[in-house]
Amino acid sequence: MLAGARVDRFTGRYDVAIDDRPTPGSDADETAPWFEASIPELEALMVSGGLSSVELTEAYLRRTERLDPLLHAVIETNPAALDIAARRDAERRAGRTRGPLHGIPVLLKDNIATNDAMQTTAGSLALVGSRVPRDATIVTRLRAAGAVVIGKANLSEWANFRGLVPPPVADAGLHLNGWSARRGFTRNPYGLALDPCGSSSGSAVAPAANLCTIAIGTETDGSIVCPAGSNAIVGLKPTVGLVAQAGIVPIAHSQDTAGPMVRTVTDAAITLNALRSPFGSVGGRRLPRDYRAFLRRGALRGARIGVDRRLFSGDDSADAGLNAVTERALDMLRSLGATLVDPIEPPDTKSINEDELTVLFSEFKVDIEAYLADLRSTTVRTLSDLIAFNDEHCDDELRFFGQELFHVADATSGLDDPAYREARARCVEATRANGIDRILAADRLDAIVGPAYGDSTAPAVAGYPVISVPTGTTDDGRPGGVWLSAGFLAEPTLLGFAFDLENAVGGRPRPTFAGIGPDLPPDAGICAIPIESRVRTRRTDLPADV
Repeated sequence: MLAGARVDRFTGRYDVAIDDRPTPGSDADETAPWFEASIPELEALMVSGGLSSVELTEAYLRRTERLDPLLHAVIETNPAALDIAARRDAERRAGRTRGPLHGIPVLLKDNIATNDAMQTTAGSLALVGSRVPRDATIVTRLRAAGAVVIGKANLSEWANFRGLVPPPVADAGLHLNGWSARRGFTRNPYGLALDPCGSSSGSAVAPAANLCTIAIGTETDGSIVCPAGSNAIVGLKPTVGLVAQAGIVPIAHSQDTAGPMVRTVTDAAITLNALRSPFGSVGGRRLPRDYRAFLRRGALRGARIGVDRRLFSGDDSADAGLNAVTERALDMLRSLGATLVDPIEPPDTKSINEDELTVLFSEFKVDIEAYLADLRSTTVRTLSDLIAFNDEHCDDELRFFGQELFHVADATSGLDDPAYREARARCVEATRANGIDRILAADRLDAIVGPAYGDSTAPAVAGYPVISVPTGTTDDGRPGGVWLSAGFLAEPTLLGFAFDLENAVGGRPRPTFAGIGPDLPPDAGICAIPIESRVRTRRTDLPADV
């Protein structure tokens, strides 16, 4: 917990006075040179002597201490952060800089391992006190690039892969995104009652609220781009295989990846340069030396972009306000010289819903147990151990929702199961050759665009990149934007398009910190049932739309 943050981890309510909230336009931090600054702007300040890494790190830590009792975006801060920043400053004074991330503070989602004084728990009390054997590969790369790891971001516990939203919560229109037993509910700075989306909730809220320069999130299906869209930041989900998975608490190796969550497209490109650590299908591929080379005005001129209109009408998930923001963005793409193929026939993701779940359940059990096996100072080694821990600590862990997904995954029989192999093959076929690849080829498209909410399944299952770009707000102040997606290793194309669009938009909206957090969801009633009487969930017990 942060010093001074007297917070009930369940309530999601804040103990900061209303008068202490930042008011856009009058918040004292807004006059500081670091506020809303990009990485190149901060680098220039440090080169000129106008700002040190220690001063920047202190500023973010002070702002976190002041605002995080309101937002719950940060699980813990790094007690060594200022020492690390001081070392980066000393290196700079000695004429040794490691690149554009030198001295830049970064916040990591709490499922990314750091072998330091901080915990790595995926938000769960089950892993508190455990020790990781080493930094995650991407953390090693960030440190080598000179970044200052300042803390761990809150998240939807276990990256939203533990249980289902109970009917009373769903019926009341409430959400459980951004909740972890360690930190409670992450709140959206654009409206404290708004859904921050998940699972990388804290990794989106923190840069949006200027608690860090960079946050790193992770995605299996929508967990970077959805919270990015809901919090008016840029979120890049890279091609699976471009960024190493080692040291990240897994869901499924065929879909998991980490990626940058930042305020500008330029910052996304710079951060991707540091994160890239290719393996698998990307290993051995020729990659760009510097993703910034693709950031240019005019990148959209002559581009052909297909419009995915599934969420514009005839869908229960359609949001008229967010769609209006998207329509304005589409007009902007046209004005920038892009030809829109409108609409396209998108991949049929509903047909692979069951197959994707089969893959996720099967890979999760194998991958999580491999991760747990390397931990020290813990007796939690299996998925069954995690289930038992949650049952034994029910009031802390199962107050709002259960662990149905854990139960179903625990019943799977491994990656040699024909059902798993066949499901994965169907997923790949439906989203690659007969999905995104087919659509791009048929209409000679460079990318696909859609509103920054909704169905992220096709690129997630295919393992293809997506970037979320903020483009405005609804009439009632909710952030909106677009998701741009394309094929295998299409990051250069997407970054170029996003940069051109971002410059035309003219900057992201500032948070308003409006309203108050919603009432707590109702108790799920799980803890009233004796442990021995709690029924293990079977696959057939899950709702059809999971």
